Amino acid sequence: MRIDVNSDLGESFGRWELGDDAAMLPVITSANVACGFHAGDPSVLRSTCEQAVRNGVAIGAQVGYRDLAGFGRRFIDVAPHDLTNDVLYQLGALEAMAHTAGDRIRYVKPHGALYNAVVNHGEQAAAVVRAVQLYNPALPVLGLPGSEWLRHAAEAGIPTVREAFADRAYTPEGTLVPRQEPGAVLHDAEHIAQRCLTMARGEQVTAVDGSRLRIAADSLCVHGDSPGAVTIARTVVRRLRSDGVELEPFTTPGRRE
Repeated sequence: MRIDVNSDLGESFGRWELGDDAAMLPVITSANVACGFHAGDPSVLRSTCEQAVRNGVAIGAQVGYRDLAGFGRRFIDVAPHDLTNDVLYQLGALEAMAHTAGDRIRYVKPHGALYNAVVNHGEQAAAVVRAVQLYNPALPVLGLPGSEWLRHAAEAGIPTVREAFADRAYTPEGTLVPRQEPGAVLHDAEHIAQRCLTMARGEQVTAVDGSRLRIAADSLCVHGDSPGAVTIARTVVRRLRSDGVELEPFTTPGRRE
């Protein structure tokens, strides 16, 4: 078995610091790097890309709404044409930083409220897919299985990658429990690690209501801004490797064949 482990990074801004990117990068295999709209300033983004390259970690563009104050976690009813251009702008910005660091963007993943919106919001999903088409249709896109985002991307001929969340609770429908609800974010590292192993094996996990569901995943996300995020990621990786699961970026040539 092989699987990718990703995390949201590059989310500090000026003197305001979030997460421990330097400690997280040696653990994970793919980094969802902020692009300046929901978080991250140019210096943070460049530094994150440079650290990712030094650690052999794949750089992904984590595009979001233009919402620094809300950290991209507020839905915005933006016109599709404007959303496409916003995403293009973010891709170009991060590509410059990745190029300067000696690499390039390897994939695209929406952030926060945009990630949740494109699960069911077909118009916004199509707008983000359009941006990827215009920029580089060979870039894989990362998202929730069964989402409009992955459906539109597949129909456009863009490679799709299924993602599961290590530290987030699921509804019976296989979507994420909203962050404002009790129990939405998990914190017990050992429990999370066992859950990740279960998902990597393709076995069923327990939804928030106690029902069972199977989450198909090519990549596991450990949020970089969660309390104890680095400890959680290390515990997850240790558990996966101890059970014979190989960790590798999904963007590795031949990985997804």
